[in-house]
Amino acid sequence: MMQFKSLMGIVSVCAALVLSGCNGDGSSDRNNQVQEKPKLQPIVIQGALPVESERMASKLENVSVETIGGWKFWKGTYKGYPMVVSKTRMGMSNSAAATAIAIQHYQPIAIINQGTSGGHDPDLKVFDIVLGKYTTNIGAFKTPNKPIGGGSNALEWNEAFDVLPEDESDPEPIAIRKFEGDKELLIAAYKAKVHYSKGQVVEGTIGSADTWNNELDRINFFHTKYGTSVEEMEAASVAQIAQQFKVPFLGVRILSNNITNNGAYDPATGEACQDYALEVAEQYMKAKADAK
Repeated sequence: MMQFKSLMGIVSVCAALVLSGCNGDGSSDRNNQVQEKPKLQPIVIQGALPVESERMASKLENVSVETIGGWKFWKGTYKGYPMVVSKTRMGMSNSAAATAIAIQHYQPIAIINQGTSGGHDPDLKVFDIVLGKYTTNIGAFKTPNKPIGGGSNALEWNEAFDVLPEDESDPEPIAIRKFEGDKELLIAAYKAKVHYSKGQVVEGTIGSADTWNNELDRINFFHTKYGTSVEEMEAASVAQIAQQFKVPFLGVRILSNNITNNGAYDPATGEACQDYALEVAEQYMKAKADAK
């Protein structure tokens, strides 16, 4: 009989502990779950060179570093949101390859391609930021027919070659291809604008090519015919790959120099654009989390 009472006492204590766990710790767990951010796929932020990527990488938490081929990726969190910083390396081929790898490997919710650029618009100054309402390839042309001895004049290269034509049976897809920036990313960029005080933030067209243009007549040609605000060497190829994978994309470019108005190169622009891009990414991820 004494053994039976002891057993009943043990059972009662265990039951009380179980109830206590349900009423106390379980409630705490639920509260913690409410406070946690909804699970999202990471956003990828790209920079071509160390001066355009390593500052962002240094601000991530819980970081792991991966090198795939010749391309480096930092995977972590920023203010609780999953992010991947990608050093694409310089040029159209490098950035296209890095983008395809990032999409396949990390399945990102969106891509921001950011970094420094040279100005095409005389109204823009060093440290101004251009949001790529459009991004276009300014290195794909069909040149006019000229005989030997007829010379060459790049200002006569008026037929842009579309590298992503609708009709791939057309041997000469002549058209100006402009990749439109994602509207939700643009909204996030405007929310981030209020925290940027080093220059103005404007919408514009980013021109990309494996070319460094220093001829003012050529620069004016692009600005007049294509509406380019800046030039650089990556964004259009990133936009092209992102479009084919149906991943939201936005180009963000800071003017590091502008020879159209004698704006001298300032290396601090690379860090300023990285800080702004992180703010854009945070605003975008916050909106996505709030929508869940």
